[in-house]
Amino acid sequence: MQLFFLGIIAYVGTEQSLADWMSQFLSTYHHFSPTREGARAVGQFWGLMSIGCVLGMVLLRLLDAKRVLAVFTTLAIGCVGLALFGPAEVALLAFPASGFFLSVMWSIIFSLALNSVRAHHGAFSGILCTGILGGAVVPLLVGMLGDHFGLRLAMLTVFATFGFILSVAWWANPLIRNETVGVLDLFNLRRRGNAHE
Repeated sequence: MQLFFLGIIAYVGTEQSLADWMSQFLSTYHHFSPTREGARAVGQFWGLMSIGCVLGMVLLRLLDAKRVLAVFTTLAIGCVGLALFGPAEVALLAFPASGFFLSVMWSIIFSLALNSVRAHHGAFSGILCTGILGGAVVPLLVGMLGDHFGLRLAMLTVFATFGFILSVAWWANPLIRNETVGVLDLFNLRRRGNAHE
């Protein structure tokens, strides 16, 4: 139970750190305007996160939740790596793209957690929700480290939180795995085909 709580802290801390610091990073290292390109990047980050939520719902009907979490976390790590160490135009695209891959993490971690205990789901949900404190702690840590070591090195903190999220995909052991269907079943194509026979 405690590990899932830490997983929520890690997720919310990662999300808020990227949203809070990407504009400053783009300004500091690539001289983009915080009120133009920086603000646009933050807006795209949240917009792509919304789109990713919709796609995530579809993918969870097709694939095991742990696999979706592992793939999306790996792709998010790649995006953030490109954002932190790539050229200016790549960073401007990679920061928002990371939001797309972050989109499924909250719901998957939360559902895996609840699906790993047999009782007291209400109390456990409340405990998990307090994990949003990660949204205050991790960005603060990034800022403090940034004052001493520079923002680029400080933002490497999110790779530690990503690493913990990725570990959830390996050690989580849900009582019941999410039910999946084939692509044809998802879109009712197989049923329609059978109806015409």
